[in-house]
Order: sequence, then C-alpha cells, then structure tokens
Amino acid sequence: MTKREDGGFTFTATPEDFPKKHKAPIINIGIADTGKFIMTASSDTTVLIWDLKGQVLSTINTNQMNNTYAVISPCSRFVGSCGFTPDVKVWEVCFGKKGEFQEVQRAFELKGHSASVHFFAFSNDSRRMASVSKDGTWKLWDTDVEYKKQQDPYLLRTGRFEEASTMPCRLALSPDTHVLALATGTSIHLFNTRRGEKEECFECVHGECIADLTFDITGRFLASCGDRAVRLFHNTPGHRAVVEEMQGLLKRASSESTRQRLQQQLAQAQEALKNLGALKK
Repeated sequence: MTKREDGGFTFTATPEDFPKKHKAPIINIGIADTGKFIMTASSDTTVLIWDLKGQVLSTINTNQMNNTYAVISPCSRFVGSCGFTPDVKVWEVCFGKKGEFQEVQRAFELKGHSASVHFFAFSNDSRRMASVSKDGTWKLWDTDVEYKKQQDPYLLRTGRFEEASTMPCRLALSPDTHVLALATGTSIHLFNTRRGEKEECFECVHGECIADLTFDITGRFLASCGDRAVRLFHNTPGHRAVVEEMQGLLKRASSESTRQRLQQQLAQAQEALKNLGALKK
C-alpha cells in the first residue's frame, strides 16, 4: 500500500506469497491493529509471528497438544492461544521504542478449567478476558495485572453452560464486558457476567453451525454468521446491565452533577429497553 501525492492510496499485490512455514493446516490468522506484525496459528502447536513482508520474527510452541484457536489482542501487545489443555496461554510481542521487533515472551495463563478450552476472547481494552471450556463452564478474568512481577490474572466470575461439555463453542464479550454471548450449533445464549445468569437464548437462528459472532463497538448489537447470512440481534441484556449499574451508582452518588449524569444514562437505557419491548416492570 503506497500513498499517492493526492493523498489517496495505491494497492499493489506483493510479487510472491509468504514462504510456507507451517506443517499443519492454518486455523487462524490476524493482523495487529498497530500494523507491526501478523500472527498465524496451525492445528498442531505452532504459532508464528511475521513481519508484513513475510519474514518470520518468532516461532511459538504452545505445548497444548493441539491448537484450536489463537488471536491477537485489540491492543496488539498480546497473542493468546487455547487447545487440548485446560488453559489459555498469552504471550507479549515486544517492540522497541523505534518500532523494531525485540522478542516474544510469556505473559500469563488463564488457569482454572478442568477440560480443554473451546474458545476465548479479549475485551476491547484487553484488560478482561473470557473463556469457555469442555468442562461446561465459562469464566471471566481480570487480566490487568503486573505479569512481569509474576502476578496472575484474577478470576471474576464462573458460569455454567452445559452445552459446552458436548459441543464446540464460540464466544464474544461485549465492549463493557457486562454480557457474554456463547454460540453452540445454530443457537446463541447471552449471559449477564455480573450475576453469571443466562438472560436470552436465540434458538436455531442459522441453517448451519454458527461460524463466528461479535458485538459492535457500541455494544448495542450482536452479529452472527453461520450460513450465507449475517444476522443482527439487539443486546437487551446489555441495556439491563446498564440499568442495574446506574441504579447502584445512583445510591452512592455524592454530588448533584454525578446524579444527573447517571440519571441520564439510566433513562437512555430504560428507553432503549422500552422501545424493544423488553423493559421489566
């Protein structure tokens, strides 16, 4: 991609593909939001970190028997993977002050599941993570820790999701981390992460197994795909979570300006629920 004099961009295909480095099928690929590196993961235990020209910067052996999922965090600092083992492993991809690659080092692990992990996700600010396992549980973690001082992530909440014990599962975490969406087969289940309770279930919403799902940046909508359609759902549990949060904060608000701001946010969330016919009386 090259910038033209008029401010636009010209896109030119690279003269050749990246060299073949993986020995097993590639299951995930990601480009860091910073544009500094590309991550690829294969179904064995290999995760590769590349520069944008196709040179391998680092090779990671996850030691997880096999990889089932890998992703770059939204902040572009971390790469995480899960697989046959009951943990999620996270590495930091380190660059110097001038943008030069330095190293990949182990950051932290999410430990607490008793069976293999199907899927995991970072929150938008990379300070929270969620995981779902074949042990029939999902977990929410506080990963805003000083891992360089060997501080481990904190487990915030565990919820039951029996479907995960018998079927592959995918998940998405809302931007405010108040709602967790879990997909198995052709159905989607929404959980309130503060209480750990299931609030919504959309059954048989696709003709084929759901391949992916994600919240939009505002958290108002959830998108899923699985056949030849992308479907959008209102995040009503998210609005209810805002109502609960604002009501709790109002009881502790000390200044009038704070109360007015919270009252306005509460009214907006209640109005959204009312328009969706989901306001609980």
